[in-house]
Amino acid sequence: MPGPPSRTSPAQRPATAPGKPHPATRPHIAALDVIRGFALCGILPANVKPIAHMAGTGAAAQPVVTANQDGAWLDLGLFVDQRFFPIFSLLFGIGFSLLLDSAGDRVPRPRLLLLRRLLALLAIGLAHMLLLWRGDILTVYAVVGLLVLLPSTWLPRRAVAGLAAVLIVLPPVLGSNGVPLVPGLFLLGSALTRYGVVQRIEHSARVPAVLGLVFATGAVPAVWLQIESGAAGADGFSSWFALAGLLMAGAYVCALLLLLRTPLGPVLQGIFTPLGRMALTNYLSATVLVLIATRLVGGSPDGWSSATVLLISGAVLVPQWLVSTLWLRRYRQGPLERLWRWVTWLSRPPLRRNP
Repeated sequence: MPGPPSRTSPAQRPATAPGKPHPATRPHIAALDVIRGFALCGILPANVKPIAHMAGTGAAAQPVVTANQDGAWLDLGLFVDQRFFPIFSLLFGIGFSLLLDSAGDRVPRPRLLLLRRLLALLAIGLAHMLLLWRGDILTVYAVVGLLVLLPSTWLPRRAVAGLAAVLIVLPPVLGSNGVPLVPGLFLLGSALTRYGVVQRIEHSARVPAVLGLVFATGAVPAVWLQIESGAAGADGFSSWFALAGLLMAGAYVCALLLLLRTPLGPVLQGIFTPLGRMALTNYLSATVLVLIATRLVGGSPDGWSSATVLLISGAVLVPQWLVSTLWLRRYRQGPLERLWRWVTWLSRPPLRRNP
């Protein structure tokens, strides 16, 4: 089992030419693509109604999960709302630190490279928000990255881990959910990378099994309390909503990591990896596809059943999976991923795969 990454500062490592691979570059962590694709499939059903509301009213809808009807445990929102965005936020922090580590081996000023990357994401997010959907999360990610994630690279990893714990615990305690959790999840992903945990996720079954059991055990009462507080209109709804989302997100990730070590692993990779490797392209194109589907389905989004939401989600994800699979057979990255990398490195990356 590999040890933790070196504590040598990225700026102290020898640099190579920006466009050339470094011989010490770490191998690609395939599980991250699978988790990212899985999260993409989960977050789309949570976004369908808010996007549809934007098309109809010009105002973003706030997902609220209540339990004032029978069968609340079968409500789709109970399994998707606030359950998948924490995974995306965690992955963003992981990817940021992995890139910092890689860039430190290749350029003399890696933080400048990451600054360009965040500014490019900000431009993409603003375009998405202003032109298509005001519920865009990329703008939030870019701003939090600039204000929290980038400055944290000067802190020791122990401080990053401690700050992550505080920023994750604080929002549920204060009755907040959603965006207030992003800084803590970013820093948690960064800390996990800097401690070498992420680099070992494909080599251990015991850790995700134990953590998954802990998360699932905590999620059951948290979800029950979310349902009860929502039905009663209690003030603690947001707190239980946030806590249940975090615990279920953790349980989802651990379960997926365990399944990847079973005979189902290749199947899951075939389903989720293409979507995950083109997550930026698919996330942005999903808004357009949902807006089109909204016109075709008609009616008020508030009246749509869970089956309708799943049908719209499938109508978006299946074509995206097919296009992503065919695209990646010929090209190294998705179109927007390549553009983002181009701006980040100020060097045009190769497009086609080697014969």
